[in-house]
Amino acid sequence: MEIILLEKVDNVGGIGDLVKVKSGYARNYLIPQGKATLATADNKAKFEARRADLEAKAAQELTEAQARAKRVEGHIVRIAAQAGTEGKLFGSIGTVDIAEALGKMGVEVERSEVRLHDGPLRVVGEHQVELHLHSDVNVNLTVVVESEEQASEQ
Repeated sequence: MEIILLEKVDNVGGIGDLVKVKSGYARNYLIPQGKATLATADNKAKFEARRADLEAKAAQELTEAQARAKRVEGHIVRIAAQAGTEGKLFGSIGTVDIAEALGKMGVEVERSEVRLHDGPLRVVGEHQVELHLHSDVNVNLTVVVESEEQASEQ
């Protein structure tokens, strides 16, 4: 299915690109999310009329994401959790927990922006987590998981 992208989509293309994707991906995700439109003659003309607005909006989103990245950069997030004597957690630390901890620090992050490449954190220690704030903006963040006994001592 041929579509026109209305915003940059990872691994697909940028604003205004005419791309072919699988029809299910276009019908079920890109078009309903407002990320693309069908590549008809009418839609091509409408897109060209709106191109400047869409590019300005994309540039604004990029600058906002870069500003958020600067606020997050260099922070160390400390999360206290129940752990056994060997440092294994009772449960795990996931994207929701990290997003909440950042929110308490004054940095608003959606849980979908937190990327845990190795799955949930299950041991005490220092972990590197990636924040995907925009398709062009990724920030590495240090998350320190402490047992509740260590956290109460500090």
